[in-house]
Amino acid sequence: MKKNDFGTGNISLIIFRQAVPLIIAQLAQLLYSIVDRVFIGHIPDTGKNQLTGLGICFPLISLILAFTLLFGLGGTPLFSIARGEGDEKKAKDILRHSFVLLLCSSVIITAISYLTMKPLLYLLGASDVTYVYAREYLLIYLIGTPVLMIGSGMNFYISAQGRPATAMITTLSGAAINTVFDPLLIYKMDLGIKGAAIATVISQLFSFLWVMRFFVSDSEIRLDLKSFRFSIKTALKITSVGITNFVMEATNCVIQFVCNKSLVYYGGDDYVTIMTVINSIRSIMGLVVSGITSGGQAVLGFNYGARKYDRVIKGIRVNTISGIIYTAIAWTLVWVFPGFFMRLFTSDRDIILLGIKYLKIYFLGYIFMSLQFSGQSTFMALAKAKYAIFFSILRKIIIVVPLTLILPLLMKDSISGIFWAEPVSNILGGSASFITMYFTVYLKLKRDARK
Repeated sequence: MKKNDFGTGNISLIIFRQAVPLIIAQLAQLLYSIVDRVFIGHIPDTGKNQLTGLGICFPLISLILAFTLLFGLGGTPLFSIARGEGDEKKAKDILRHSFVLLLCSSVIITAISYLTMKPLLYLLGASDVTYVYAREYLLIYLIGTPVLMIGSGMNFYISAQGRPATAMITTLSGAAINTVFDPLLIYKMDLGIKGAAIATVISQLFSFLWVMRFFVSDSEIRLDLKSFRFSIKTALKITSVGITNFVMEATNCVIQFVCNKSLVYYGGDDYVTIMTVINSIRSIMGLVVSGITSGGQAVLGFNYGARKYDRVIKGIRVNTISGIIYTAIAWTLVWVFPGFFMRLFTSDRDIILLGIKYLKIYFLGYIFMSLQFSGQSTFMALAKAKYAIFFSILRKIIIVVPLTLILPLLMKDSISGIFWAEPVSNILGGSASFITMYFTVYLKLKRDARK
């Protein structure tokens, strides 16, 4: 197999070769926030309130990530298809537009967030107690928004060039720095949640510098803005594909907002803490299946651009079967060892005992998430944005949000109703996404492969 060529060789091995570094890289990326939650949750006396304050910030952090995916990951399918077609000039143009879009949007988001911080945090569910901690975190965290968005967004293009190991180093090294600085700043210097934010910004800056070094000196297709001319047409193409990822993450923002408000209304700050812990567990558990499907996207896109439809079909099978096996294992672990996962993020006995019940409810139907991932990733890899957008909206906005508001009114335990919304949406939304992908894409590819 030629270097960076996804068109020959065993496609299962190619996907896993792409996926393993991506899983490690995504784990490292996740550690930016997960490590913060672990250390914050175990701060004596005030840890619970500080963790809740961090949870209040999640919708805004999700929105920042949504724009990163919109302009970063949004261009990579087009970039991969251009490479598969042998059009290096087109691929380079997509790369440059993505960088400029990430830069401009990060500056705008940062400015708006600072100007609206107080009313925004109260809108997201902060109380007078938790607002103080949420504000302390965001005041520092937002400083790193530009380097976060550019570093993370451009890192997708490193993997798309067949360099997943380099992309892995980007986030792995940044996460290691964050892990080292977190206990030092949070505990040793007694900065609490402010220390977590400072450590995050430092690590994001390092990752940004590493990514930019790659595109200046090592990249197969380098980032050169000297002769760059902004094209609205190219920007719209990137946005049209990236809107899928944007909607998927932005809908997470909406769900977190609705859940936080509902949990505060029916139970109080303790239940926001529980949801913060459960979301953290879900993020960890979703890494492998997300890494497999993300690793497969570049491979599927390349072979689709090269018109090797039989290899695209095999790639879809690998993504689907691997996802089903993994999510079944993940669900079993959570069901058998719920206390272990809760204790990772908090030492508060009451939160742990109460949270176990809701953790088990939340993960029912988790296996259907593999179908959602398989359908969504296939649509995105082949630049079929409208399908991926629809099914993301279907599961999260049309199903989850109404259920989060309605089920608490119908159940004796209102809080349980909020957590039941997730498994129901996984079953309905995941099934619908996969079935549609099978009939509109998979079967068509089989017909085209016979021609």
